[in-house]
Amino acid sequence: MTDTLTPTLAPVTQERRVVTAIPGPKSKALQERRLAAVSGGVSSALPVFIERAHGAILVDVDGNQFIDLGAGIGVTTIGHTDDAVVAAAQRQLGDVVHTLFTITPYEEYVRVAELLAEHTPGGFAKKTVLVNSGAEAVENGVKIARKYTGRSGVAVLEHAYHGRTNLTMAMNFKAMPYSLGFGPFAGDVYRAPNSYPLHDGLSGPAAAARTIAYLEKTVGASDLACLVVEPIQGEGGFVVPADGYLPALQEWCTTNGIVFIADEIQSGMARTGAYFASEHFGLVPDLVLSAKGIAGGLPLAAVTGRAEIMDASQPGGLGGTFGGNPVSCAAAIAVFEQIESRGLLAEAARIEATMRPLLEELKAKYPIIAEVRGIGAMLAIELLDPQTHEPRPDAVNAVAAAAAQQGVLVLTAGTYGNVLRFLPSLALSDELIRDAFGVLDEAFGTL
Repeated sequence: MTDTLTPTLAPVTQERRVVTAIPGPKSKALQERRLAAVSGGVSSALPVFIERAHGAILVDVDGNQFIDLGAGIGVTTIGHTDDAVVAAAQRQLGDVVHTLFTITPYEEYVRVAELLAEHTPGGFAKKTVLVNSGAEAVENGVKIARKYTGRSGVAVLEHAYHGRTNLTMAMNFKAMPYSLGFGPFAGDVYRAPNSYPLHDGLSGPAAAARTIAYLEKTVGASDLACLVVEPIQGEGGFVVPADGYLPALQEWCTTNGIVFIADEIQSGMARTGAYFASEHFGLVPDLVLSAKGIAGGLPLAAVTGRAEIMDASQPGGLGGTFGGNPVSCAAAIAVFEQIESRGLLAEAARIEATMRPLLEELKAKYPIIAEVRGIGAMLAIELLDPQTHEPRPDAVNAVAAAAAQQGVLVLTAGTYGNVLRFLPSLALSDELIRDAFGVLDEAFGTL
């Protein structure tokens, strides 16, 4: 009997290869089927259909091999189809796929909770609830904070992105395409100015004073259950706040009994060279939200935080049918083990050490690039018109499209769509980085 879990295709070589027009004929045929069967509300950045992937390479149905600088928006952080993760998931599939932890529990869920307690910032007692997606983690984080404080208000920052559920749509800054026409939305959500050094020119303490003053005037600290922040904003354009901004917000939250929640869904799990980006800013959040890279591509998310806050919910108040699925948990345990055994935190630093100078070279060569920013394997460039300083989303889209034609997948971001973001897997080699940036240089040269 053939083992159906054993791959039958040749290994994926870690190289860029373009053998057809992009998209190729097989992808075009699949796109026709997709248009007839899949909701138009589900869009794709590039209509090529992926057949295989490994490491930092995607292979489409036509045999084209793409250098993946997006990692499924930060999901396959330790690499596509990582061998250890695949093996762990395969073993678990043969043992038990589902029981529902709230009916009959299993060790894998407990082990993931232990690992999160160990690796999130803070030496205090912590507990975890596992759920399915980043948006679900945000919803549960807010729910837990409201229960613990007895308050209802939720504070978020400009340019934030937190998900596509009803509450998280209300928490997002950008309406199109995430929330336009989908209301009414959840109430008691208050959006405050954030720190955006390129555009506001404020020091961290000055930006924090502005944020705090806004919230105190518009809602009042005593009515806020939580402040939810992305230490490095994701969809907002990889905005890195000025030094001192986030610690000042945390101090204000602590003084006023407000739960400080770090949304580390995109920035966490070794992406920045630390397990969680909060560590770069000296933050010790009350609650940490994780998802995306936590399970190597399988659906899993978590809320981890101070035990007294996490225990505020009544028994049965937290959970869900698929939350903490055994297969996803087994994959997550393997991800933690691989980060440690292979020294992957250092790989994030290596990627930055190779990629940032190349980005700075592009900035020096092309005045349309206004800033290079980010930490670790979470870097970005923002494009502004050199004369008017207006956002240039057209240039971002043109560069991304031209790069894709040459086998390099790069993602866009930013409130105004004028940011190119780079969040590759930690398996991306220096050779592939240099190859990709040669393509990007050519793409910028066509503007």
